[in-house]
Amino acid sequence: MSLFRLNCGFQNYDWGKIGSSSAVAKFAQSSDPSLKIDESKPYAELWMGTHPKVPSKAPTMNNKTLKELTESNPEQYLGNDVISKFGNDLPFLFKVLSIEKVLSIQAHPDKSLGAQLHSKDPKNYPDDNHKPEMAIAVTPFEGFCGFKPLDQLSKTMKTIPELYEILGKDLVEEFVINVKPDAEIGSDEDKQNRYYLQKIFGKLMNTNEEEIAKYAESLVKQAETEPDSLSAIDSRLPELILRLNKQFPNDIGLFCGCLLLNHVHLNSGEAMFLQAKDPHAYISGDIIECMAASDNVVRAGFTPKFKDVDTLVDMLTYSYDSVEKQKMKPLEFERTSGNAIVKLFDPPIAEFSVLQTIFEKSGVQNYQGLNGPSIIIATDGSGSIEVKGEDKMELKTGYVYFVSPNVEIELSTDEKLTTYRAFVE
Repeated sequence: MSLFRLNCGFQNYDWGKIGSSSAVAKFAQSSDPSLKIDESKPYAELWMGTHPKVPSKAPTMNNKTLKELTESNPEQYLGNDVISKFGNDLPFLFKVLSIEKVLSIQAHPDKSLGAQLHSKDPKNYPDDNHKPEMAIAVTPFEGFCGFKPLDQLSKTMKTIPELYEILGKDLVEEFVINVKPDAEIGSDEDKQNRYYLQKIFGKLMNTNEEEIAKYAESLVKQAETEPDSLSAIDSRLPELILRLNKQFPNDIGLFCGCLLLNHVHLNSGEAMFLQAKDPHAYISGDIIECMAASDNVVRAGFTPKFKDVDTLVDMLTYSYDSVEKQKMKPLEFERTSGNAIVKLFDPPIAEFSVLQTIFEKSGVQNYQGLNGPSIIIATDGSGSIEVKGEDKMELKTGYVYFVSPNVEIELSTDEKLTTYRAFVE
C-alpha cells in the first residue's frame, strides 16, 4: 500500500493541557476511538514517525510499526534518494503539542555536538543527531525564541535592578558600551557582540540558586506592586512574570527567559524555525512541530530535569534577531492544483519541510508525487484522501496518514478542512 492510516502514540508530560481540552487527546481519540481520555491527566505530545520512544503503527498493515515497514521495504516507503542521504529511516519526527505550562528553556545541539554528547552521556543525550525544529501554530501560541535585539537587552539590564544586581555593574557597563546593535552578521563587530552576550548569559546561568531565588522574589514583587517599570520594557512583561512564577516559583527562567529572550506570539497558521543551538521555550497554545529525528535537549530553566549549564553556555549561537525575523515566511507550492490555499514552510535544513493546506469551503486539491515519504494530519474539519485512481479514505480531525514517495494524492471536502503534511525529498 502506498497510502495508509497511522495510529500515533502520545506523551503525558505534566506541562500538557488537561484531558479533552488538549488537541493531542482529541486527535488521539479521533484516530483511535477505543482510547478513553482521562480528564485528570495532561496530554502533551502526539508523535508521528519512526522514533522508537513512541512508534507510530499501521492498523491495516498487521499493526506493524512504521519503522518496521520502512526497514522491511525502504525503497517502497522511503525512496532511493532519501535512503542514499539519510539511511533506512525517516529523517524527521512530526508532532502535535498542547501546552498548558511553560516548557523548559532549552536548546538543541548540532550534529557534531549531538554525537559528542551522546557518546559521553547517553542517559541524558539519547541520540547522536541534531534537532532543528519548526513550530506552526494550530491555535494562538506564545513562546520564547532567541535572544532579544541588543538595544533591548541593554535597556533591560539598565532598567531592571534585580538583573543589574545579578550581573554586576562592571559587566552591564561593559556590555552597554561595547555592543554594536547594527553590526553586519558575520563581521568582527558581530562576533564581539556575541562574545559579550555570552558573558552576560554565562554570568546569569552560573549564579547560585539562593541568589537567583532572592532576586526572583523581588522581581515578582515588582511585577505585582510596581509593574510600570517592567511595562516600560514590554507591556506584556508583568503579567508574564507573574504567570510563569506560579508555574515555577523563583526560577532562573524568569531572568534568562522573560528578560533576555524574545517573547513571540503566533497566530493560527504562523510558524517559526528554531535552529540548532538557539535558546527557546514554548509557553502556551497548540502547535504542529516538525524536527530532525532526535530527542536531545540541553536545558536552562523552568524545569526540574537535568541542566547542563556549561554545555549550554558554550554551545549557543548567541544570535539576536528581532521577533519578526524569527518567524518563517510561507512560500508558494507549485506542484499542486485545486481550490485550497496551499503554503510551504521550508526551513534551511535537509530533513523536512511542511505543507499547510486550508480549504475555506468545499473543494478538491491535487498534489503531484513527492520524491520522498510524507505524513499528513488533519487538524480541523473533515473530508477524504485518495491515491489517484484508488478508493477514497476518510480524513477527519486527528486522522494521520503515511504517503509513500512519488504518489499523487487528492484531498477533497464538502466543508472546511485544514491539514499539515511533513515530507522529505
